[in-house]
Amino acid sequence: MANLKEIRIRIGSVSSTMQITSAMKMVSAAKLKKAQDAITAMRPYSNKLSELMQSFSGASAGGNKSYTENRTLNKVLVVVISSNRGLCGAFNANIAKEALVFKSKEKFRDSQIDFLTIGKKINDTLSKTETIIQNDSDVFEELNYENVGKIADELMDRFVSNDYDHIEIIYNSFKNAATQIIKSEQFLPIPVKENKGSDNLDYIFEPSLESIANTLIPKSLKIQLFKAIRDSFASEHGARMTAMHKATDNASELRDELKLTYNKARQASITNEILEIVGGAEALNS
Repeated sequence: MANLKEIRIRIGSVSSTMQITSAMKMVSAAKLKKAQDAITAMRPYSNKLSELMQSFSGASAGGNKSYTENRTLNKVLVVVISSNRGLCGAFNANIAKEALVFKSKEKFRDSQIDFLTIGKKINDTLSKTETIIQNDSDVFEELNYENVGKIADELMDRFVSNDYDHIEIIYNSFKNAATQIIKSEQFLPIPVKENKGSDNLDYIFEPSLESIANTLIPKSLKIQLFKAIRDSFASEHGARMTAMHKATDNASELRDELKLTYNKARQASITNEILEIVGGAEALNS
């Protein structure tokens, strides 16, 4: 059994760790509330815009096919979104695992697959074995629509210029503080919704359907990427808050066990001292 001094040092160390994890949990909880409100408010708009984009792109497929053209999958770009910081459980590890699973899919087995990373953790992991064409981790320093829009513009340019034939986004979708769902979404080409002959009879488009589609599609793609990053951002804080909550509980349990061990050792030490005193007194009296 460790001596009393060693146990006291361990108790102090665990208590300090518990204070840190508890503080990190509170910080993540505060940030999570703001991030959760942002993504919850954004989802209905993003989903409806994506629905309109698919309908319009299908209706205007006979015109501009810049964003809807399905090609032979020679080169594929995967946009993988993680966090810049750790201490959030398996959040980053699960995304890295999903990126490698995507690469092994039968559909892309004969394709050249490159990665664009958003998040330092996924960049550090994938850069060891995969081809990273760009790292945009600094977008989290000032997460807004304008900065994300620049990344989306680059992705659209790479697709239109035939640099890549398919672009996919992999990210953590926020469900609640304890649950994040990994999603893989096709960014480009846009999945075209087949329009039936009667679908557009109740609509009058001004100026024209093709003009509206050409304006709406780039905006919708930017919103899609912005939502994915927002989702990942909220998921990160949820994962970190949950991880720090578990870490705090484990530290508290370990501290209680160490205190019990300390008290037992202290009691055993006192008992031994009493026995030594009694034994010494008996030896003197004999």
